[in-house]
Amino acid sequence: MATIISPLAHVDPQAELAEDVFVGPFCSVGPQVRLGAGSRLDSHVVVTGHTTIGANNRFFPNCVIGAEPQDYSYSGSPTRVEIGEGNTFREGVTVNRGAEKEDHVTRIGNHNLLMANCHVAHNCRVYDHVVLVNGVLLGGHVHVHDWAIISGNTVVHHFATVGTISFVGGGCRVPTDIPPYMLSSGSDNPTIATINLVGMQRRGIAAETIAIIRRAHKMIYRQHLKLAEIRETFAAELGECLPIELVRLLDFLERQQGGKNGRGGEARRNATPPADNSEEGRKAA
Repeated sequence: MATIISPLAHVDPQAELAEDVFVGPFCSVGPQVRLGAGSRLDSHVVVTGHTTIGANNRFFPNCVIGAEPQDYSYSGSPTRVEIGEGNTFREGVTVNRGAEKEDHVTRIGNHNLLMANCHVAHNCRVYDHVVLVNGVLLGGHVHVHDWAIISGNTVVHHFATVGTISFVGGGCRVPTDIPPYMLSSGSDNPTIATINLVGMQRRGIAAETIAIIRRAHKMIYRQHLKLAEIRETFAAELGECLPIELVRLLDFLERQQGGKNGRGGEARRNATPPADNSEEGRKAA
């Protein structure tokens, strides 16, 4: 199908639009924008800055994608936004481009749902199959890993990481990391209430592995055992056959100790990103 651009929209002649793109009325597309095939801008959508958008993304009215970061140190350099495929951005979503820190990029992966009025700040990384419910605010440098769900009106502190298949309850203030496979709740300094049983079951994780994660949760948050002791206990029982989910959880908690607000933010602020761009390499970042 041919690209359709409303006569009421403004698309800069230098913008690159693939086939089958729809740009609705009162949209604005800047000169350094690249729109992938099948993407749709419904109406009143602004895409600006050095922004690359993959195939089959849907932008509902009043989204602003690629605007300058809300960071006092930003001095106007061509930082970027990179968006993958198959994402949905509901009404009023804002995604700021990177500040002049880390690798200067704000990244959103594939098949994510950002509900109305969410904000993704500079240098964030939203991986794949993430759900941000209405009004979620991500501070700068936040990482949200695959299949995580953050419920409505939750505020995530800058440099915090929300782990794989974790769930954050609504209205939370999240000042630090949420480990993978955990369910957190509470309006201030949320507690790790239990494991995200439903999320793990939906992802097809074996019942035996879920039982191990449940036991690890008890050892960490009820018995307050040290990570080394937990590793030794499971290694003695399971040998070298530790489930990847358990390894990922314990490695995450070990890395968490590198910074006061979670991911060792200050130490990593200007670090070179890891060369390993595989799924496991990205999750280790």
